[in-house]
Amino acid sequence: MCTYNGASFLAEQLESFQRQTHRNWTLYVSDDGSQDQTLHLLQVSSIQWGGGGRLQIVEGPRRGFVANFLSLTCRTHIKADFYAWSDQDDIWKEDKLQKALVWLKTIPGHIPALYCSRTELMCESGMLLGYSPKFSLAPHFSNALVQNIGGGNTMVFNQAARELLQEAGDNLAVPSHDWWAYQLISGAGGKVHYDPVPTVLYRQHDENLVGNNSCWIARFKRLRMVFQGHFYEWNTQNIHALETMRHRLSQEHQAKLTQFKAARRQKFILRILGFQRAGLYRQTLFGNLGLILATLLKKI
Repeated sequence: MCTYNGASFLAEQLESFQRQTHRNWTLYVSDDGSQDQTLHLLQVSSIQWGGGGRLQIVEGPRRGFVANFLSLTCRTHIKADFYAWSDQDDIWKEDKLQKALVWLKTIPGHIPALYCSRTELMCESGMLLGYSPKFSLAPHFSNALVQNIGGGNTMVFNQAARELLQEAGDNLAVPSHDWWAYQLISGAGGKVHYDPVPTVLYRQHDENLVGNNSCWIARFKRLRMVFQGHFYEWNTQNIHALETMRHRLSQEHQAKLTQFKAARRQKFILRILGFQRAGLYRQTLFGNLGLILATLLKKI
């Protein structure tokens, strides 16, 4: 878990860890310089949990949330068979870890594997607001190139997936750690499973409303970001990061990355044909309409 001035809701998240039906876990927290009561709450929980290293705190890199999650993932002293990312202000459902591990254990250990799920949305006070979109199309690198289907707060992955992330390192300039994980693991021929049943209560704030793409306001905000060039910039960052790990991508996905990268620079017709050859798709009708619009406007 990564923290930064998260005292307002941290206790509820820590309590949800304690309620997990899967009990064999250790919590590592990378704090990015909190100035509120975050560290105090963590230290109190560590004592209440009986010590023994069940909750361990390290200092984050102070370069933003993406660098914090990637640096924590890359810390070599942390060793386990499976790993889960957590935000500081959500609430995990009691069977989150157990459900993820049931699927992950069906995948041979040498194959990178990533579990993620839908979320149930709640406001700051904890009142339930609905659900994130329910995706039905299969996870794939052609989808990962233009969309992230799983929030990092739902992700659980095996050691083989972690080794990929460690090899890529924590100095990447990518828009988000979770989108990067989906791209890298799917691109390397790993297995990705999207669970349509929510495993996390995802707390919505004014500053993270765009993370909830289930309402029309958030969708139009995302569309505005396309017009402003943010989507183009994010794709540029992701492509550069994927190029550093091209040797880990399957031959099929190396070709798709090349097609995607080349098509972005092409004129109108060739750009459309290039994206078709790469097989790009998003999970919803509205998302695909936005993808078509971004392609037409050269904003992808």
